[in-house]
Amino acid sequence: QVQLVESGGGSVQSGGSLRLSCAASGDTYSKYYIGWFRQAPGKEREGVVRIDRGATRIYADSVRGRFTISQDNGRNTLYLQMNSLKPEDTAMYYCAAAPSSVVLRWPSSAGFVYWGQGTQVTVSS
Repeated sequence: QVQLVESGGGSVQSGGSLRLSCAASGDTYSKYYIGWFRQAPGKEREGVVRIDRGATRIYADSVRGRFTISQDNGRNTLYLQMNSLKPEDTAMYYCAAAPSSVVLRWPSSAGFVYWGQGTQVTVSS
């Protein structure tokens, strides 16, 4: 099974940028659906972007054009470049993996069974 570790969170001002990393170990991430999710206090978990077996990318409307997911196969790591950050982007961000055999209900997190510990992103106005 795959293990995931996120990093790169922090505090920035509105309009700033951050790059999150999701390092995978134990298996190759390209075998899985990989999703970035976020959860703000008092709100439901939200799917931000999904990459399917290293190919197709699906972005939430709220981040399309501002966030970009990329991958480094040699490092078995995925990145989430976040530009033009807004205060409403403030949340704990999680990287998660779903086996390729699972039927997903995106943007729900259903089917994503492997989760990292999360990294906090705080955007101030």
